[in-house]
Amino acid sequence: MREFSTPAIVEYPAAGNLTDLVHDHAVRSPDAVLFRRRVDGAWRDATAREFRDEVVAVAKGLVASGVGAGDRVGLMSRTRYEWTLFDFAIWFAGGVTVPVYETSSAEQVRWILGNSGAVACVTETAAHEAIVRSVRSDAGTPPLIWQIDDGCVAALAAGGAEVDDAEIGRRRAGIGPDDPATIIYTSGTTGRPKGCPLTHGNFLFELGNVTAAVPALFDDEASTLLFLPLAHVFARIIEIGCVMTATPMGHSSDIKNLVPTLAEFQPTFVLAVPRVFEKVYNSASQKAAAEGRARIFDRAAAVAIAYSEGLDRGGAGLAVRLQHAAFDRLVYGKIRAALGGRARYAISGGAPLGARLGHFFRGIGLLVVEGYGLTETTAAATANLLDDARVGTVGRPIPGGAARIADDGEVLLRGGHVFKGYWQDPRATAEALAADGWFHTGDIGQLDDGYLTITGRKKEIIVTAGGKNVAPAVLEDQLRAHPLVSQCMVVGDGRPYIACLVTIDAEALPLWLEQRGRPADLRVSELTDDPELRAEIQGAIDQANQAVSHAEAIKRFLILPADWTEATGELTPSLKLKRAVVAKQCAAAIDELYS
Repeated sequence: MREFSTPAIVEYPAAGNLTDLVHDHAVRSPDAVLFRRRVDGAWRDATAREFRDEVVAVAKGLVASGVGAGDRVGLMSRTRYEWTLFDFAIWFAGGVTVPVYETSSAEQVRWILGNSGAVACVTETAAHEAIVRSVRSDAGTPPLIWQIDDGCVAALAAGGAEVDDAEIGRRRAGIGPDDPATIIYTSGTTGRPKGCPLTHGNFLFELGNVTAAVPALFDDEASTLLFLPLAHVFARIIEIGCVMTATPMGHSSDIKNLVPTLAEFQPTFVLAVPRVFEKVYNSASQKAAAEGRARIFDRAAAVAIAYSEGLDRGGAGLAVRLQHAAFDRLVYGKIRAALGGRARYAISGGAPLGARLGHFFRGIGLLVVEGYGLTETTAAATANLLDDARVGTVGRPIPGGAARIADDGEVLLRGGHVFKGYWQDPRATAEALAADGWFHTGDIGQLDDGYLTITGRKKEIIVTAGGKNVAPAVLEDQLRAHPLVSQCMVVGDGRPYIACLVTIDAEALPLWLEQRGRPADLRVSELTDDPELRAEIQGAIDQANQAVSHAEAIKRFLILPADWTEATGELTPSLKLKRAVVAKQCAAAIDELYS
């Protein structure tokens, strides 16, 4: 199959914008709960009327400070209620939100604020404010900067008290569906980040169709806790979708205490990147091993996978169902409790989840809805809907969308959710967007009955010295499933065989050492040539190699003494690998693999 499209449920809007979502809820259902905020250690409800009033008050403050219609305003903060508050306040003031990751370097902040032409920036902390002030001063721009931790919400509300309600009404009325709502900068895995303007219409089209297609996700009992960065389009689309559907939403940036926070909030669905689901699985496996129940857990996992696979064939057999019922009490319920106990669904994006984990979580009673999209497609362009999910794929095009496989295997996308072009970059726009509206994703994939499977990245395809084309993602996704593997990068372009660099998960290592009667305080840097550790990783590589042909298999590997992180420059804020950076930093190690 080369092309597949899904009829739209909701057409691209002819009028209106995202501020209508907040305004309409406040008028029609003012007491509906839109948010749950952590106040003095307890979760407190915030209604539609309260949110609208606070948004308008802050918007007036922005207007009084000089933010004009169409002006870009930076927003640099962790995930918290005020992020969403400012997002909508900027729109009520007629502005355009420019998200900045709170972990961004000064150079990244300089580029994003400068390239977007931002006239102001909302920051979270004194450290963030200092970075923004320094780069704006360097640019010779008088800084218009506010700090959330310094009480800027109240200060803006007080400063805008004299602004007329009619002025906010005029600002709102002046925004149409084709006007930009935000400029989100790509993660920059291959160079400087590119600005992606997404319109109010892009969001309304995407969310109008997706929420209509999955009503069970946003039913009357629904709620979610956001903990991914709102600077990324993945969390952002859920933020706006929850406001659209009046689904109570909480915010948290305390990842270390995420499990107890989930237990308090008890969301019905969560969204996360695949690494989170891998951590949940690996933590449960390691805990079982530490308690001497490794064989029980392994059997429970196999039964969960078999049970899920049976659902695709009309139902599992009697023996599997009986074992599944027993393990639900012994094992599965405890894993669900780690997500708060009420979660029925999870949404995974940002990277492939893999069929094994997909079947495992569906088998324990948590359907992980996997989708695929990019910043340029306003998040999801394809998705596994709740009633027709096909585990191992990223689903069919969302209603109103289409997918096509080009002759070279590249995935092309089209629909009202696709952006109109990069910010002030006509060359990049011409390369990515065809005249007939098809967006060239750069990903390689295939369509089967309309279900899309992503098999690699076009620019990341490795061609060995023998002429064999290898998609590294196939191997890397398998290898990262091992509890000890944190990150990995398959290499071999122009080389005689495929090899791999591996980093070790420092959180998982101590328990692995304890289980083998070894000192738990040994560091990775002391174990890169350790025979026992190398044997463990070799086993993971042998498992991964089963997914490819002999010519594509990993022949050699190196364990590196330190992990790759965003702070050290090898990962983007959304945890994507910067291959060019790793290849440069680890050039000597790569040469050693072929010495």
